[in-house]
Amino acid sequence: MSEERKFASLLTDYCVEVKKGDEVLITSGLEALGLAREIYRRVLERGGYPRFMLVDDVMTEMFYRYAAPEILEYLSPIDKVLYEKVDARITIMAPSHVKPLVGIDPERVKTRSRATRELTEIFMRRESEGSLRWVLTAYPTQAMAQEAGMSPLEWREFVFRAVKLYAEDPVAEWKRQAVFQERVVKALSKVDEVKLEGEGVNLLLKVGGRTWISDDGKNNMPGGEVFTAPHEDSAEGYIEFTYPAVWRGYEVEGVRLEFSRGLVVKATARKGEEFLKKMLKTDEGARRIGEFAFGLNYDINRFTKEILFDEKIGGTIHLALGASYPRTGGVNKSSIHWDMIKDMRRGRVKADDDIIYENGRFLEEVL
Repeated sequence: MSEERKFASLLTDYCVEVKKGDEVLITSGLEALGLAREIYRRVLERGGYPRFMLVDDVMTEMFYRYAAPEILEYLSPIDKVLYEKVDARITIMAPSHVKPLVGIDPERVKTRSRATRELTEIFMRRESEGSLRWVLTAYPTQAMAQEAGMSPLEWREFVFRAVKLYAEDPVAEWKRQAVFQERVVKALSKVDEVKLEGEGVNLLLKVGGRTWISDDGKNNMPGGEVFTAPHEDSAEGYIEFTYPAVWRGYEVEGVRLEFSRGLVVKATARKGEEFLKKMLKTDEGARRIGEFAFGLNYDINRFTKEILFDEKIGGTIHLALGASYPRTGGVNKSSIHWDMIKDMRRGRVKADDDIIYENGRFLEEVL
């Protein structure tokens, strides 16, 4: 079986579990067309109705560069129908350029984010209800390899190892990962507050009563994290993020955030500080934490500038500014959801004053 066909089966059979009669939206860049075709075939084999949408980086740039203000602010009813009606979504990132919006005025990006906020809310609601099954994955392209500082073959091997394609039975491997993560979820579900301590961090978050979710590859492939939404007014302290925070091609390096009563009260960065501060002004929810998570995929051991992989790095935590996932119990609303990652391999996490996580791993006695 080819790697593309094996990948397609993982996405359709395990991640979204395509059923007879399902309407399945497949979205892909041109460089992943081979994989998209195999997914299309597999959806048909499972009795679903596939719908294919091609994404082009040049057209994306054209939209943000040339669209009149009223078009940037326009929300298409056709987009709303797709978000409301499809049963499953398979999205493949396969960029030919990893920063297509690098030359675009951040104000135009912010305007578009506000316009599409309703789509984000529809997506979040349907995911919470369980009426939408979805998965986001990445296909190795040369642009991504270059951005990650790897050769094309090295990057391909990295991606396929991260999604466990080299295992004899990738689905069985993801099921084992799921068992481990469920133990983590069980332990964290008893916790009222967590405190992050270490180099560049002293941050308290309240999580009692919130639901912890295990991303075991069903929604993100690769999976490998557990996450929740802290209480919106609970964050107190500061955190300095290890890696650049990337938002739609924009890189912000050396981000340091200070929180009081859940709000970002001070934000600085070595590079991209102006952009950071503009994004924090997108809406009220952009200044609050919508997600707190642990990265648990130890097959991913290096930073790549691609958040799909980086937020899963074994031994890290990440926070997302902006929208929370309703099924966590979070109620923060925003048109952004911006993940920022900190390496905790030289840190620790306390749960209600007891150490549960140290040097990048949960303590065995906790699980």
